[in-house]
Amino acid sequence: MKYYSTNKRASDATLEEAVVKGLAADKGLYMPYQIKPLPQSFYDEIEHLSFQEIAYRVADAFFGEDVPADTLKQIVYDTLSFDVPAVKVKENIYSLELFHGPTLAFKDVGGRFMARLLGYFIRKEGKKQVNVLVATSGDTGSAVANGFLGVEGIHVYVLYPKGKVSEIQEKQFTTLGRNITAIEVDGTFDDCQALVKNAFMDEELNAHMQLTSANSINVARFLPQAFYYFYAYAQMKRRNLADNLVVCVPSGNFGNITAGLFGKRMGLPVKRFIAANNRNDIFYQYLKTGQYNPRPSIATIANAMDVGDPSNFARVLDLYGGSHDAIAAEISGATYTDEQIRETVRQVYDETGYLLDPHGACGYRALAEGLAPDEVGVFLETAHPAKFLQTVEGIIGRKVEIPEKLQAFMRGTKQSIPMSKDFASFKEYLMNE
Repeated sequence: MKYYSTNKRASDATLEEAVVKGLAADKGLYMPYQIKPLPQSFYDEIEHLSFQEIAYRVADAFFGEDVPADTLKQIVYDTLSFDVPAVKVKENIYSLELFHGPTLAFKDVGGRFMARLLGYFIRKEGKKQVNVLVATSGDTGSAVANGFLGVEGIHVYVLYPKGKVSEIQEKQFTTLGRNITAIEVDGTFDDCQALVKNAFMDEELNAHMQLTSANSINVARFLPQAFYYFYAYAQMKRRNLADNLVVCVPSGNFGNITAGLFGKRMGLPVKRFIAANNRNDIFYQYLKTGQYNPRPSIATIANAMDVGDPSNFARVLDLYGGSHDAIAAEISGATYTDEQIRETVRQVYDETGYLLDPHGACGYRALAEGLAPDEVGVFLETAHPAKFLQTVEGIIGRKVEIPEKLQAFMRGTKQSIPMSKDFASFKEYLMNE
């Protein structure tokens, strides 16, 4: 399948080119020319299929033309070695727990899938080395770093904002070593993302080294996130609760919800989506006004959503032909302050015993406030609450049990390269690598 750029000024690309390049030459994001609907027979039997079986059918629609069936199936099954259960929180509201992978965050799916797909292309073409640049506001860095750890022919550089990710998140990508390098940028997530984008556009740097990105700007990172929307539907169908399904997505860079929107285009019977924001409510304001006005990000306790210029907004706009009315018809928005997030975590824990993380709290609250009586809501609980230990413990006034997976990271020694937000410094560092 061919891929085009959202800016429409670059040459079409194959899947391999789109994955290896990450970003199109005109700074646009790659989009597939086709989003293939899945047959009704698939939806008729979906509740009887495993997560892996569902994901393979979805992956085949996107990647089946370009990757041999046995290889693609192996990639999918290797990626999904864990479950993402839908858990009832209260009447008509369910949490899709996406934190059962290696780094206890939803990005494990995209990170692991992309590592395996890119590794396949490197082996197929005999490439010497591909260098992955990834900016993170929290969980992307750990998911990508752990997904690519030890993959031959790939070196990963994780750029993260100094002092703006939780200690546990930081330890998950700064303690690995081997083919993973952590770069601690004196700035915001937007500054990190700007460094990555500028690197892709620098001809001298690209002549020096093969660069790609594992942020959700890369089609191999964001498209696999569609898998769990289908699996959520299957789980709700088993409960006979799938007829009026509303999905709420805590949203930062918008790769996650974009994958869900692709699923809807493939025929997934989701009634509507809600994008839940923290104080970085650029998309929420767009829905209200029709004007997209990016601005510097604001630090919040839901730090993985601290994005002031969501990259994947370009894909959302392209998907709906630039129509604000069409976007607003299928997606509504919500925005919450830190105090509202704290209030939600505390209230849900006191009333139900279910512990939300700050991001999931935004998703839960949007459903609690916005569901119609005949609707059932699923929100994406994107990371284990222990990843935000001090914040969550401070809210509920109790100790939170830390899973062994996280304890192992905490015992590691931080290794990072300090970096200014000035691109010249970053370029000089890479040119000397």
